[in-house]
Amino acid sequence: MTPPRARATAVLGCLALVALGLSACEHPPAAGPQKPSLATSAENAGGMRALIAAAKKEGRLTAIALPRDWANYGGLIDGFQKKYGIKVTVETPLGHSEDEIDAIRKRGHRPTAPDVIDVGDTFARSAASQGLLAPYEVAPHDSIPGNQKDPKARWFNNYGGYISIGCDANRVKPCPETFADLLKPAYRGKVALEGDPRRSATAFDSVYAAALANNGSFSNVQPGLDFFAELKDKGNFNPLYSDLATVEDGRTPISINWDYINLHYADQLRGRGVNWQVAIPFDGSFAQYFALAINKNAPHPAAARLWQEYLFSPEGQNLRLLGYARPVLMDAMRQDGTLDKAAAARLPTVEGTPQFPTDAQLEKARETVVKGWAKAVQG
Repeated sequence: MTPPRARATAVLGCLALVALGLSACEHPPAAGPQKPSLATSAENAGGMRALIAAAKKEGRLTAIALPRDWANYGGLIDGFQKKYGIKVTVETPLGHSEDEIDAIRKRGHRPTAPDVIDVGDTFARSAASQGLLAPYEVAPHDSIPGNQKDPKARWFNNYGGYISIGCDANRVKPCPETFADLLKPAYRGKVALEGDPRRSATAFDSVYAAALANNGSFSNVQPGLDFFAELKDKGNFNPLYSDLATVEDGRTPISINWDYINLHYADQLRGRGVNWQVAIPFDGSFAQYFALAINKNAPHPAAARLWQEYLFSPEGQNLRLLGYARPVLMDAMRQDGTLDKAAAARLPTVEGTPQFPTDAQLEKARETVVKGWAKAVQG
């Protein structure tokens, strides 16, 4: 039962809104905690203890397109399972952002639907506009920079990095360091992307970086498409999508990818005879973050929300650092003393403060790439 003072305060608040001509109190909020599928925060679910208990009762979390070697997802999955005893299943580890959105949209309320997604923020905006995502504020929501989260809390960026050029120095001499270098005859058939930029956020951002390197801008991504068209015309573009296996066996000796992915490849392959060198091109310096979100129809809604809390906790954010990814809460953690300084010191040095395109610029760029990619690389 609501205490008399609380009820009186609520009534006064409603009267004040009525006086202003507003109707927010026509349907007063339900008392008590919300069930996990409706909870918009841990507090709203009855507190962290209640959320943890509900997640443990569900016992499972279903994710999609999370390779273990991507931004230390291996460490994060292992840490989450050990901490909470909840089994994490990852479907199609090498899938892309659009695959994740397709899975949510097509599977609806089915138990096979993914609980959570990790996508480029252009794809997160698309999913939000389609009404596929559940609003949820993690505990440090207020510390996430305003340009790294949805105003309605339907998605929030968790980690990021810079587009880089990885190169097998044993197979390629010299290794390229800029986008301009990639057009040289020495790199014929060697330059690969991580995926199709119409479906892969990483590949899309690689096109954006190429645009910046060729007199484009956040408002004009066309020079990026023109660059890859020229790369293809010169015979340098390799249509095979790169991953750890293709890098190791030499099928993609040059790969444009995030710095944290290329740096992880260097670590993984050092003992296997691969000398993988990484350069952040100064002519196309482009930083971007990846967004986390909860499926509105998540089969395991409590586990989905607890997963977000874990990935935004100091433990989760520092595990990102171990995979060379830059945590979105890095500045806040540096200020409150929770940042792993040794891990942070391993990040490559970059000059200047990263700039990010606006929502409108991102949407325009995505439309341009979706319409123009086939023509650019297929002629």
